[in-house]
Amino acid sequence: MSKKRIYELARELGVPTKELIEALANMGMPGLKAVNTVTDEEAEVIRELFQEHQGQGKEAASPASVQEAKVEPEEAPARPKAGVPRPPVVAVLGHIDHGKTTLLDAIRKTHVTQQEAGGITQSIGAYQAEVDGRLITFIDTPGHKAFTAMRARGAQVTDIAVLVVAADDGVMAQTLEALDHIKAAGVPMIVAINKIDKPDANPDRVKQELAQLGYTPEDWGGDTIMIPISALTGQGVQDLLEMILLVAEMEDIRGDPKGELDAVVIESHLDTARGPVATVIVKNGTLKERDIVVVGPSWGRIRALVDYRGQRIKEAGPGTPVQLLGLSEVPPAGERVELVKKPGQAKALVEERRREALQRRRVARPLMTFEDLLEAAEKKKLAVVLKAESTGALDAARLELGTIETEGVELDVLHAGVGPINESDVLLVATAEDAQPLVVGFGVKVDGKARRAAEERGIPVRTYDIIYDLTQDIERAMRRLLGPEYEEIKVGEAEVLKTFDIDGVGRVAGCIVRSGKVVRGARVKVLRMGEEVFTGEIGSLKRFAQDVREVQAGRECGIRIRDFDQIQVGDLIEIYTLREVEG
Repeated sequence: MSKKRIYELARELGVPTKELIEALANMGMPGLKAVNTVTDEEAEVIRELFQEHQGQGKEAASPASVQEAKVEPEEAPARPKAGVPRPPVVAVLGHIDHGKTTLLDAIRKTHVTQQEAGGITQSIGAYQAEVDGRLITFIDTPGHKAFTAMRARGAQVTDIAVLVVAADDGVMAQTLEALDHIKAAGVPMIVAINKIDKPDANPDRVKQELAQLGYTPEDWGGDTIMIPISALTGQGVQDLLEMILLVAEMEDIRGDPKGELDAVVIESHLDTARGPVATVIVKNGTLKERDIVVVGPSWGRIRALVDYRGQRIKEAGPGTPVQLLGLSEVPPAGERVELVKKPGQAKALVEERRREALQRRRVARPLMTFEDLLEAAEKKKLAVVLKAESTGALDAARLELGTIETEGVELDVLHAGVGPINESDVLLVATAEDAQPLVVGFGVKVDGKARRAAEERGIPVRTYDIIYDLTQDIERAMRRLLGPEYEEIKVGEAEVLKTFDIDGVGRVAGCIVRSGKVVRGARVKVLRMGEEVFTGEIGSLKRFAQDVREVQAGRECGIRIRDFDQIQVGDLIEIYTLREVEG
């Protein structure tokens, strides 16, 4: 019995795959997204149902409704995205030894046409797989650290993430970490349950563990796509690739070859023969030989573009991975490629960036302390990465953090894991948008790379041995995000004996200080017959026509209260100063 793929059926019906799936879900077939193919009989039923559904939609537009539409026109439909569908860019993440590299190798061997240059296949850190005439771009640098390092520089390269989980191991520490990185990136995720060929494989256990984390499989009524595979035997790999294409079509991933260039460096190195080499993925626009480009601290006229097969090409369009030769120095991963018109313009831009970087190093303290965080916090969200020495300690710390409530401030735990604070933790928190970043450890150390990454990005890192200190400092930081708290301290009291209306000034109260003192600029409360009638501050304070800073008890003075001209004889003025409440 022959089968038809969902996106092929959508093309036959002349609609996007996403529209077909949504329409069928409305007709009581919500599970269609979880499958890649349908039989010919099922396809015929879907055609009839869809066409009938479309017909009902047309009939619903009665003459009356058309007339109403003329009176109150509907909103214009959203503009379609610019450009044309492009190959999706896919990153593969997961726990060590769960089969990330084996999966990438299996895809490369089966779906990549080997066209070796000089008998040697040149690896460029990314390649394209062809599936049913359509291309998928894979970033061949598995690992969430590389995945997040680019985002820490503001470059969102990946369109779809594939999380590999071994069916015999289940969810492990790095699986959880990868999940948090994918969630922070906000990209669609497909779970590849690998090693189903092993005797002790238990895919249902993997599904159960992920469901407990909030990632319920589609075949269990959730919305997380999970595909059982064996990267070793190739079983299910084709299904995974077809699902990637389906998700790409549903996400409507596009690029405009004639549009503005959007290209990002995913890795780079210095080649002794070819000089600085940058592997770039073009997401929009077109990169061409002889283009003059600026890439972070480097620039150059593109001398050559080399594709993933090692073939030299003249230009690279949307979705294409390519090696770029001709730069003045090796650029960091995550830097964007910018087109400029003239070499002089490129040189000037690079020099300006270098001056700015040098100035920042001179005037800015590279590492923000926890105290700096308390003083400088301006955002109403605290993004935290939490590390602990054991699962028990981690559970205890998470439980304590869950009890912290500060109205108006959100605590977002981006990741919580076991082990020392590493570079990946710092890179993850660096990607937090509209939030104050913080990395905390409970009973753990900070490795050298993490310290350097924190210094470069100005991210506070703090470790604790007592859980109470950890939660108390987190709570203090959250309160300070709202700004400092103050309490009123009553310092004196004055009675109004006379009032004077002065042109251009307003009403001035002639007072006797009954107790304490009156301080210029202090807060005041005006009491009349025991009732508070105004709260404000002292605008001016005089004694015998002289401006003074304060007047002690038993002495007379003239008080002008800012924005209040209704002061009367007999009113009592209470004087307050504000004292900041220590957190």
